[in-house]
Amino acid sequence: MTIQRKRYLDKLIAGQGNGLVKIVTGGRRCGKSFLLFNLFHNYLIEKGIPGNHIIEVSLDDRRSKPLRNPDALLDYIDNHISKDGSSYYVILDEVQLVDNFVEVLLSLMHNPQLDVYVSGSNSKFLSKDVVTEFRGRGDEVRVWPLSFSEYFDAIGGDKQTAWREYYTFGGLPQVALMDSKEKKIDYLQNIYELTYFRDIIERHHLRNEEGLRQVVQILASGIGTSTNPKRISNTFQSVENVSISHNTVKDYIGYMQDSFMVEEALRYNVKGRKYIGAETKYYFSDMGLRGAILSFRQQEENHIMENVIYNELRMRGFQVDVGLVETWGTNANGQNIRRNLEIDFVANKGYYRYYIQSAFNMDDDDKKKQEEASLRAIKDAFKRVIVVKDDIMPYYNDNGFLIIGLFDFLLNPNSLDQ
Repeated sequence: MTIQRKRYLDKLIAGQGNGLVKIVTGGRRCGKSFLLFNLFHNYLIEKGIPGNHIIEVSLDDRRSKPLRNPDALLDYIDNHISKDGSSYYVILDEVQLVDNFVEVLLSLMHNPQLDVYVSGSNSKFLSKDVVTEFRGRGDEVRVWPLSFSEYFDAIGGDKQTAWREYYTFGGLPQVALMDSKEKKIDYLQNIYELTYFRDIIERHHLRNEEGLRQVVQILASGIGTSTNPKRISNTFQSVENVSISHNTVKDYIGYMQDSFMVEEALRYNVKGRKYIGAETKYYFSDMGLRGAILSFRQQEENHIMENVIYNELRMRGFQVDVGLVETWGTNANGQNIRRNLEIDFVANKGYYRYYIQSAFNMDDDDKKKQEEASLRAIKDAFKRVIVVKDDIMPYYNDNGFLIIGLFDFLLNPNSLDQ
């Protein structure tokens, strides 16, 4: 079965011939290579591009090791190009394995015959090297594991069953196509240990493997919980009686972000219109990897639902923060007190903003008041949305908030605009 990654393929197609290097980023095994070497390759062939005008190199293939030398790679590409001015497509997978790869890409851009596409599994090569060196000449296409919509389109069947499998085993394409839970579990645990975890250890020459492992487990246990490196460092000291500095914890988390394992959601003061740096939240890019880290314990559906909603918003191109809004109330003695209420997500894209709450259930009036309190305290006119686990028809309540079921939100790409 072929899973069509239309969202990403369309971005590659739209970028053809735009004079920029198309940079496909994302975690290991999320489908970058398949997107480039299968889906995009087949599209080019269908559009009449001759096969010998598509130059493809998988740089993580042992047989391509000599081409990790920048001069050897440039010579290889030059030797596959005619001098008649015709166009060629250059596709380089895991380009960060090439020494001085930025210089290689800049050199390729000097040839007007070439339309260049590259992939990478480490965010640093995009966020630091490419953005700094290319100065706007790189066009990123971030590839995620399968969204629930992509997963359900491929698997079919009952939505509730598909949801349970998705939030347990995640959306890595190979996992989605496996036919047993045992195969999925073995694959995910091996990918985490041998690819993600081992890559961080080797790339950064770490000696305290156990310290890194415990930091990863702490973040996996507390998805959606406000924390910071200092708090995690204090936890090691008080609970484990182990000393790991908050700077080391910060480095470990940074390595996880670089590998696209986790993302950070900053805290944003809605009324003050500023970021608050004391604490932050971390979300995992794939629920299956998060499950493998915890040996598939701690499968709290409410927290996982929040993480999946965060990922869906990011897949749709939103910048996502955690919102805080100040409000005043009274305590038991009738005194006025100031409270900070949390908004699960402040989703921004261009001129659009949505305030979104993830509510596993709103079974009674107290729960409804609790979920709506932060949204009611917002004074601007941007749309407010509550995503509930119940499979319901979308509707607007008396406060003007859009109430939408989880499946409608995940399966309809325009769900926020109903």
